[in-house]
Amino acid sequence: MIAVVQRVLSASVTVEKPAYSACIEGGLLVLLGVATGDDDAAADWMAGKLARLRVFKDEEERMNRSVQDTGGQVLLVSQFTLLGNTAKGNRPSFIQAAEPTHGERLYEQVADALRQVHGLDVKTGLFGAMMQVQLVNDGPVTLIVNTPPSKLEGGA
Repeated sequence: MIAVVQRVLSASVTVEKPAYSACIEGGLLVLLGVATGDDDAAADWMAGKLARLRVFKDEEERMNRSVQDTGGQVLLVSQFTLLGNTAKGNRPSFIQAAEPTHGERLYEQVADALRQVHGLDVKTGLFGAMMQVQLVNDGPVTLIVNTPPSKLEGGA
């Protein structure tokens, strides 16, 4: 799994057909890509990492607080193109991206874990839809989070 995580003042997602929109006023915008080898453990790990990621300022202006600590919201948007491999040629290969049924199940599992396990207010895009995403990046702060973690990182 790969996630592009942005600390935002606001973010929204809009879909034309079917008509749908969701927005948050502050917190994290997470673009999430699910890979073919990802499983339930990877989804749970990613949810925990996102909930505990310390990218919000504390009283001393240090990035020392998580979205859980601040009471912020999460806008979770599926984005299989994050798994695009551009090593050869000019057209990305998406062989590493999970097939849609598997990808959607794990995407929903991340959203559910953020809500139920970590107590966060989570809005989502529509899996598989053409979406327009707008955001006001705060900082800017943008990170890439990959799972599963390597043994060198020591886990979550």
